[in-house]
Amino acid sequence: MLSQIKDKKIILIFILIVIVLGFYYYKNLGNREDTNTIEEKLEIDTKEEKKSEESEVQRIKVHITGAVNKEGLVELESESRLSDAIDKAGGLKENADLDKVNLASILEDGIKVYIPKIEDRNNTENKETSKQISSSDMLPSNSKNFETSKNTIKEKDTSKININTATQEELENLSGIGVSTAKKIVDYRKQFGRFKNIEEIKKVNGIGEAKFKKIKEFITIK
Repeated sequence: MLSQIKDKKIILIFILIVIVLGFYYYKNLGNREDTNTIEEKLEIDTKEEKKSEESEVQRIKVHITGAVNKEGLVELESESRLSDAIDKAGGLKENADLDKVNLASILEDGIKVYIPKIEDRNNTENKETSKQISSSDMLPSNSKNFETSKNTIKEKDTSKININTATQEELENLSGIGVSTAKKIVDYRKQFGRFKNIEEIKKVNGIGEAKFKKIKEFITIK
């Protein structure tokens, strides 16, 4: 009888140990699964944050030509500098004229950038020189007539026309005074007599304030 009781106790103790061990194992396993789940969630969240950050970075496209090794379209991050676009285009050629370029300038989406060449500067200088040489600067075959015409122009520029004594042809030399208006000035003189001051010429039909301002520096009554 006593032996049976002892056996039952041993069995109960063994069962309790199994239950305790099972509970302990189950609890630890659950914690491990929870830990793994948390770590997986953190990893997923980190990846999503990286993706969102990458999507938030705006991209721009710029067309770059000129003295670069690879002309064409380049893609850059927003707020990129001109130097970044040049790097994307394979760098500068030897004939690049950096005096005309601001490498620190910030680029905008959709623009076209031209990197000037040294020969562009030479072409510009040649064009400017050719502009300065006009036909009026070249001496004609008859230099005597040329000097005479220069003197005549100088006299017309410096001397004033007396509107009381000038002929119709002389009056036509005034800026804005044509054949019709010059004839009206002569007719006015015949009808009303000599001009008392230069402002009186505004009484002639066809000579307003604007036209008077153009000619007042070139007329006199003396």
